[in-house]
Amino acid sequence: MVERKKVLLRLDPAVYDAIAKWAADDLRSVNAQLEYALRRALDAAGRPPRSPHD
Repeated sequence: MVERKKVLLRLDPAVYDAIAKWAADDLRSVNAQLEYALRRALDAAGRPPRSPHD
């Protein structure tokens, strides 16, 4: 299994609260919701994540 990167992220409390509500609505943790949103943004920008083997 690939080790996951750890990142310190500072967020405006209102942004965190909105993400936390979205995560709860989707039955995800805040961390999983952030990764989901980042992956969607990367796909929309035409920059999908690549595996280390690509």
